[in-house]
Amino acid sequence: MAVQARRKQKSSKATRRRFQPIAWLRRWLLRLVFGSIVATVALVLLYSVVNPPITHTIWSEKRRLGDVDREWVPIEHISPVLVRSVVAAEDANYCQHWGFDLKAIQSALQDGGQRGGSSLSQQVVKNVFLWQHRSWFRKAVETLLTPLVEATWSKRRILEVYLNVAETDEGVFGVEAGARKYFGKGPDELSAREAALLAAVLPNPKARSAARPSASLQRRAERIADGAATIRADGRSACFED
Repeated sequence: MAVQARRKQKSSKATRRRFQPIAWLRRWLLRLVFGSIVATVALVLLYSVVNPPITHTIWSEKRRLGDVDREWVPIEHISPVLVRSVVAAEDANYCQHWGFDLKAIQSALQDGGQRGGSSLSQQVVKNVFLWQHRSWFRKAVETLLTPLVEATWSKRRILEVYLNVAETDEGVFGVEAGARKYFGKGPDELSAREAALLAAVLPNPKARSAARPSASLQRRAERIADGAATIRADGRSACFED
């Protein structure tokens, strides 16, 4: 009887040790999700001090075009009026929120989604860590990552990265390459008008040209120039100014 009991016990253990594919898959999926989270958090922390070497958009455009024009430049070597112009054009309340401009999002929804409501922080997350193709999944990940970037990067660092990865023309990335292509000078030498024109092309760089601005682009640049002066006067540029 004792021998039979031991045999039954061994048989029971063997049954429990038998491969269970669903449990195995669940364990590995959890490990994969956890590993992805850890790797993403580590990358966010790394890029708070290390310049991103490439983004998905830059990689895909380089693959499509054969080459891209891009040169990283520290924010100290970018004209303050250009930095203010970009903020005025893309996210005037940048210094007053922590990643999400709720008023801009509400306005975009009321407009039927015809214009974007993404903050500069959200655009940095999309450009550096994600991809351009719109989807609910991408938007969900973007929403989760934006507060992490805001919590670990300075406002000035977020702007510096954005100014170096934003597309300013087809295959042209960053304000250094954009300024030299459009105006033949560095981003630290741009006038207020040139800075406003460069900022004006950002929402649609493939269809707009700062060197040959249409009448509508010139009007937009004038509004941006006024906005850049306004945020300087009312203190909304304080979080990224020296």
